[in-house]
Amino acid sequence: MVDHLANTEINSQRIAAVENCFGASGQPLAVPGRVLLGEGILTKECRKKPKPRIFFLFNDILVYGSIVINKRKYNSQHIIPLEDVTLEMLPDTVQVKNRWMIKTSKKSFVVSAASLTERKEWISHLEECIRHLLMKMGRQPATEHAAPWIPDKATDICMRCTQTKFSTLTRRHHCRKCGFVVCAECSRQRFLMPRLSPKPLRVCNLCYRQLLAEKKEEAEADRRQLELIRSAVPGYEPSSGDDSDKSDDDKADQWPADTEFYTSAVPWSSFHS
Repeated sequence: MVDHLANTEINSQRIAAVENCFGASGQPLAVPGRVLLGEGILTKECRKKPKPRIFFLFNDILVYGSIVINKRKYNSQHIIPLEDVTLEMLPDTVQVKNRWMIKTSKKSFVVSAASLTERKEWISHLEECIRHLLMKMGRQPATEHAAPWIPDKATDICMRCTQTKFSTLTRRHHCRKCGFVVCAECSRQRFLMPRLSPKPLRVCNLCYRQLLAEKKEEAEADRRQLELIRSAVPGYEPSSGDDSDKSDDDKADQWPADTEFYTSAVPWSSFHS
């Protein structure tokens, strides 16, 4: 199906329509070989409450955003490379059914479909796209994923100390490592996690200690490795990375929950063929 649609006018028109809906706030989506396979609205479990989000499934990326005017204007565009995605089925809750988790190295979150059939369609198409893309790239499925944030309303107290009660004056915070809802006292530390951000991020005290211990273990392993090399190669010193034999010319050349979003006459999601 992808090969059949890749260079067709209808596919170009569909992608252009998505770009127009996001406008100047979105990134260009038309690249050679990219195919728009499906689209629809899923409910995303956000920090404050579940919210409807428009999703577009391409053969290499998953795009989603906020709905301003359905089928006319979207914003807050997010683009997720499919090779970074793994899926996890989740059980139904009293409030939400047909749930699953979209896990990536930078962000993981829970979505739900309006029906069991639509969840099966989404998951089937996502898994097929991911499988084909990984096979094409010669890669294995991702194994490291960011922790999903626990929704604010899931707890009224800090999930670490279990003492602090949240209120209008006592804010909730989220640990970027475990996703727990914690109080300010239990999350005063920051830690650099390059996989998530170039800046140090808020983490709870428990995760901070664990991350420090991991960093210490990695440093010790590096030290032992360096000692082994030095003992095997007398006079060895690590390279500074500066190629002093390069000329200056060479260097210069480097560079709301109860809201109804659908009517019975409108399909909740659609996949193109």
